[in-house]
Amino acid sequence: MRFAVVENSRAPVSVEDVEAEARRRLRYLKLDEWRTREFITGRPMPEVIQHLVQQIDLASRALSRMSPIPHDYFDDVYWPRMWEVEFGPI
Repeated sequence: MRFAVVENSRAPVSVEDVEAEARRRLRYLKLDEWRTREFITGRPMPEVIQHLVQQIDLASRALSRMSPIPHDYFDDVYWPRMWEVEFGPI
């Protein structure tokens, strides 16, 4: 049996795919919980979280403007490193 590699057989990546990945990463940061805490207590969100949110937004916009959008858009190489964030009690 022989297999042939078909060039460009992948479906193109859409802007919605990139935005979904950005939302997934923001959920990992527990952004909604940080915003709720900030609203209820008046204590600002930690700067590291604010900074990461800005970086994720920037990465999402940059990836969305690429033509074509890379098929591995979800790879950590395109996004800010988040493993440095400690999730303490909210």
